[in-house]
Amino acid sequence: MIDLLLVNGQYPDYEKGEMVKGNVGIDGGKIVFIGNETPEAAKVIDVKGDVVSPGFIDIHMHEEKFLTEGDKYVIAQMMLEMGVTTAVGGNCGLQNQDLSEFKAAIERMGGSPINYIMLAGYNQFRYQLGIGRYEEATLEQREEIRKLLKRELDEGAFGVSFGIEYDPGITYDEMLYAAGVSDDPNLILAAHYRNDCINDIESIEEMIKFAEEIPMKFQISHLSSCSAMGFMKESLEAINDAMEKNPRLNYDTYPYNAFSTLMGSAVFEDGCFDDWKKDYSDILLTDEPYKNVRCNKEIFEKVREEYPEMLAVAFVMNEEEIAAAIANKYGMVASDAIITNGNGHPRAAGTFPRVLGKYVREEKVLPLIDALRKMTLEPAKVLGLDNKGIIKVGADADITVFNPDTIIDGATFQDLHIQPEGIDYVFIGGKMATEGKTTVNGRLGRFISYK
Repeated sequence: MIDLLLVNGQYPDYEKGEMVKGNVGIDGGKIVFIGNETPEAAKVIDVKGDVVSPGFIDIHMHEEKFLTEGDKYVIAQMMLEMGVTTAVGGNCGLQNQDLSEFKAAIERMGGSPINYIMLAGYNQFRYQLGIGRYEEATLEQREEIRKLLKRELDEGAFGVSFGIEYDPGITYDEMLYAAGVSDDPNLILAAHYRNDCINDIESIEEMIKFAEEIPMKFQISHLSSCSAMGFMKESLEAINDAMEKNPRLNYDTYPYNAFSTLMGSAVFEDGCFDDWKKDYSDILLTDEPYKNVRCNKEIFEKVREEYPEMLAVAFVMNEEEIAAAIANKYGMVASDAIITNGNGHPRAAGTFPRVLGKYVREEKVLPLIDALRKMTLEPAKVLGLDNKGIIKVGADADITVFNPDTIIDGATFQDLHIQPEGIDYVFIGGKMATEGKTTVNGRLGRFISYK
């Protein structure tokens, strides 16, 4: 007798490239049966035509801030509620705490709602050494940063991330020096581009060149906020051509026409509105004393000066270019979720249901199986998680069950705490998510399960 049987569902068969009807059996945290028969099970759930999908893998998000906001889950809980079972933090060069501290907090709480994976944030170590935003690191400082990166990799980080735009002093050579921390081809390097909009193509070309010079996998972060201001077609052409030559290269993108970052960021330096062809009113503030307030010049400058850590939402991207990045034959879906004091951008709570509801069902931008592949199999391959991201016998039973006719995001820019619709069940390690917690311990899939 097996633990659980999901009957009357459909699942993505990536080898066939189609959705297939069948029952899925789970035992001991693994998928042990797929077919039309009904083996004896301790529990049977009739999913009534729902999609039995691999749990969504969010390859680009920003983890909890335990050191400043205490031992509580906000982003991870939002991830779970939108069907994410594994998520990667430490992106854009920003790491909210050392990995040892992060893991210790998760241990204190008896596990996390989701499987967490972390990257080592390069910019964070520049800040620790007191290197200015526009300063190039000296050779001695680069060596010190590399030691810190090595420490994080030894602690279990999957790779290194850069936020080039956030610290323009980071040079190409400085990044190459950091990449010299390891020659492990299984590691991932990811980068938030150097410039967006009118300088987008140069930024894309820089990252493509960098990917060619390193032994690791390389991920271009949140392409939509780099190129969806009139330059997506050229960017996708360049990336697609480069990926044909270098399969270690990939990109992620999210399904919203607004980005989010800290008000004190270099992103909002002089000239940004001219480049975007937007104005102050296109910036929405997310926290008190200006929660849900649109900027004018006075408010923008005041918040930049007095509340640099406040998250802002910038409505500067073109919807049709967002759709193009999602529909492209390459690329992965990711949320770029970032939350401060429980506030932020609705992508933290709605990304995956939004793609499946808006872009698959309503607008038919891409087929369901292609969207699921970008949310499951492709990020699993990049991360080297051979037993995740796929429905097959022997795979981990991280599963999201949803109704393809009703799934949609609920979170809005005014209230990101509205849960999505149409997600019926989320299982992690074969257990319904409310019954157990998990966390990541180390690299390449060494997970701990908590019961």
